[in-house]
Amino acid sequence: MPALTAAGGNDVAAGLLAILLGAALALLAAGYGRGVHELWARRGAGAILPGWRVAAFGTGLLAVLAAQSGPVTTLAERGLAGHMTQHMLLLLVAGPLLAAGAPGLPLTLSCPVRARRWLARLRAGAAGRWLRRPVVVAFAAGGAQTVVLWFWHLPVPYAAAERNPVSHVLEHACFVGAAWLLWAPLLGVARHRLPAPTGMLLLVATMLPASALGAVLTFAPRPVYPADVLGADPLTDQQLAGLLMWIPMDVVALLVTLALFLRWLLALQRRRPERVTSPEAGGRLAATEGVVS
Repeated sequence: MPALTAAGGNDVAAGLLAILLGAALALLAAGYGRGVHELWARRGAGAILPGWRVAAFGTGLLAVLAAQSGPVTTLAERGLAGHMTQHMLLLLVAGPLLAAGAPGLPLTLSCPVRARRWLARLRAGAAGRWLRRPVVVAFAAGGAQTVVLWFWHLPVPYAAAERNPVSHVLEHACFVGAAWLLWAPLLGVARHRLPAPTGMLLLVATMLPASALGAVLTFAPRPVYPADVLGADPLTDQQLAGLLMWIPMDVVALLVTLALFLRWLLALQRRRPERVTSPEAGGRLAATEGVVS
């Protein structure tokens, strides 16, 4: 009887949390939409914030909703591998899309005037300027992602999240928040992005701890989680979950790092073409400069 009562209480809590999640996402979408409407009413549709960023933010909200309901939730109930699919959807799809939506300005514009002024003073203050320094942003983003990823995949916190709906929602909120923070300085508007070398170092440094965690789960000789949160074949379920973390995170990080590197080279070539040339072209340029001089 106590077990049935606890299960019923969890079901009620899960239902209430689902309603709260839907309300929070709707409020976020409404605030973002209001800010975008104000921007476009002043400057014209697509100005300052292009339509593709608005679409990215909306898709990110849908990805969060998809991760919390429907087939993804059904898959997550079968074991650790299903939950890892859910986690990767939040970390590698929802978080980056929300960051690409550049929501800072639209959400600020949707706030009351007094709150806007307070945010402007905070941003212009010494603490705000220090927090926006590239090195500080990189350490905060990479550190948050690593801590959140490792903490919630330790046996005790993970089991607590599986058994308690409130902890489960908190876990997913941490994943979305950390991913949003990580990708914002990489996919946000140009004036807020990290310099390309710093962004590449951030991705590589973040990828290594995630790879280590995936390797631990994949190559552990026995299950590290309680049996009741694993699938029918506990060790196989854990190994598959490790691969689902390891491979997608590494592939995404490497692809984005390559894209940042290529974009950096192209920008460098536009600014200083003599620095990004073939040896033959560089020799010809040097010879030409010698003749001219």
